[in-house]
Amino acid sequence: MSYLAEHRKGFVGTIIFHVIVLVLLLLFGFFTPLPLPGEEGILVNFGNSEQGSGPQEPAPSRQTSPPVVQEKKEVTPPPVTPPPPTPAASQPEVKEEVMTQDFEETVAIDAAKKKQAEEKKRLQEQENKKRQEELERQRKIEQEAQRQVELERQRQAELERQRLAEEAERQRKAEEERKRKEAEQQKIAEINNRASNAFGAGGAGTSDSESTGQGVTSSGGNQGSPNGSANSNNYMDGGGQGDGISYDLGGRLPINRIEPNHPGEEEGKVVVTIRVDKSGRVISAEAIARGSTISSAHYWKAAEEAARKTRFEEGPSAEAVQRGTIVYNFRLK
Repeated sequence: MSYLAEHRKGFVGTIIFHVIVLVLLLLFGFFTPLPLPGEEGILVNFGNSEQGSGPQEPAPSRQTSPPVVQEKKEVTPPPVTPPPPTPAASQPEVKEEVMTQDFEETVAIDAAKKKQAEEKKRLQEQENKKRQEELERQRKIEQEAQRQVELERQRQAELERQRLAEEAERQRKAEEERKRKEAEQQKIAEINNRASNAFGAGGAGTSDSESTGQGVTSSGGNQGSPNGSANSNNYMDGGGQGDGISYDLGGRLPINRIEPNHPGEEEGKVVVTIRVDKSGRVISAEAIARGSTISSAHYWKAAEEAARKTRFEEGPSAEAVQRGTIVYNFRLK
C-alpha cells in the first residue's frame, strides 16, 4: 500500500480544514472598507519673507480677533497656493495596503483551486484505476470461461474417440469370433465328410462299400423305430409328418409343422437339438454336426429358427425341461 493510500484520510481532513479556514478569512478577514478614505496631505508654509529661510521654524502666532480699522484700500498680495501634497506622503501606504490585500486573496484562491484540481485529478485517477481493474477482472473471467469450454470440448472429443475405439475393438472381436465359429464348423464338416466317406457315404452304400448303415446318432447300423416303415426317413421314435421333417421328444408330437427356409442350392439334412418345457414351447434350439450332412451356417440358422417356432403337445407328467431332436431334410424342388 502506498504512502498516499495509507494516509488518505489524514490528507482529506487536512484539506477540508484549510479550505474552511480560507473561506472564513475571505468572508470576514480580508475586506476593504467602503467607501475608500479620501487622500489627505500636509500643509507646508514656506513663507514670503526672509524670515522663512531660517534654521528654526517660528512658533505659530496666536489668532486674535482683528481690530476694527478704517477701511482703506490696500493692495493684497495674491494668495499663495499651497503646493500639492507630494504623493510620497500618503499614496505609497494606500497602494501598499491594496496590493497586499489583492495579492494575499489571489494566492489563497489559487491555492484552493489548485488543491481542488489536485483532489479532482486524484479522484479521477482512482476511478480510472477501478475501471481498469474491473475490465481486467472481466477479461480474466472470459478467459477462464473460454478455457473451460475448450477443456470440455477436448474431453468430449476424447470420450468420442474412446467410444469409437471401443466400438471398433468390439466389431473386431465379433468378426474374429464369427470367423472362429465358421472355422470350427468347417472343421466339423470336414471331419463328418471324412467319417461319412470312411463308412461309404453315410451308410447308403457305394461302389466300393457294401455298408447300408443309416445311423445319425450312433456309429453304424440302421436307425429307427422297430415298428416303423423301412422306406421312411424318420429315424426317431414317435414318427414325423412328411418326409422333410422328423421329431423325437419322448412320444410328444408337434402341434404345428414349421418348414425351414431353403437358403441355397444344397441338399441334405440338419439335426437340431431342442429343449422343451411342459407347455410344449421350445426353449432353445441348436444345430449340431453329428448326423448333419450340411455344414453351411445359413442352413443351420434356418433349421434353428424353424425349431424355435415349433410347438409340441403339453406334457404335464414330463420333465420341467425335456430334451429332444428335430431333423430337417433340405431338398431342391
